[in-house]
Amino acid sequence: MRLVLLGPPGAGKGTQAQRLVARHGIVQLSTGDMLRAAVAAGTPIGRKAKDVMARGELVPDDVVVQIISDRIDQPDAKKGFILDGFPRTVAQAEALEQLLAKKNARLDAVIELVVDDGILVSRIEKRVGEMRARGEPIRADDNPESLKKRLAAYHAQTAPLADYYRKKGLLKSIDGMAPIDACTAAIDRHLTVPAPRKAPVRKSPRGGTRGSVKARSGGRKAGSPKAQSRKPTARKTRRKVVAAKKRPAGRKLPRNSAQKRRSMRARRLTKRR
Repeated sequence: MRLVLLGPPGAGKGTQAQRLVARHGIVQLSTGDMLRAAVAAGTPIGRKAKDVMARGELVPDDVVVQIISDRIDQPDAKKGFILDGFPRTVAQAEALEQLLAKKNARLDAVIELVVDDGILVSRIEKRVGEMRARGEPIRADDNPESLKKRLAAYHAQTAPLADYYRKKGLLKSIDGMAPIDACTAAIDRHLTVPAPRKAPVRKSPRGGTRGSVKARSGGRKAGSPKAQSRKPTARKTRRKVVAAKKRPAGRKLPRNSAQKRRSMRARRLTKRR
């Protein structure tokens, strides 16, 4: 199973990804984690990404796609994976599609967690207030102002991406504001493939099997007009054969009663003469 998770910061993608990993035995692939792992491993593509990051620039899409390609070729990703944080743009989605096509694979679904921005901001404000009350350190980007900027950037990038996957029939939108268990159940319903319907078994009519009925009806359904017309036709044929045997040679069989009377009258007149 190959999935993509879409959703703004704070939508609960991490929680749902962990549940999907446990349920389906697939791996979660985060773009940031894959970049850091490639840099730490010192792979050729990792060294290239390290140089770009050292200059403070964004890692190009072709580099990210190559890192993803190397990662999904590893044994633990053979059963499937969840991509979190990639793709972010339509161009990245097209690059991912081409990558999977080269590997004779494709995405099974794109799960979008739909949430209310206002409620997310309120949650952050409440969480920051509680952390301050407990004296816990707060990250520099963990505040309502930063979240609003991240939300705006997400919607600017992801709105076209959601439309792209919707047109391909892959997008499954989930109410991310629902309780965690309800959200998980909704995702499972979208990912469950319905069992194929069995063809109905046709019952044979009473008094015989399907084969005998078919044989009696000349290969046609019993009760059909064509099946009913076969027996009268056969009787007419037998009558003609019997009549042909009984009539004298050289004499035609009258076709109706009027012709029969005329024939008999002609015979009587012949005898009198």
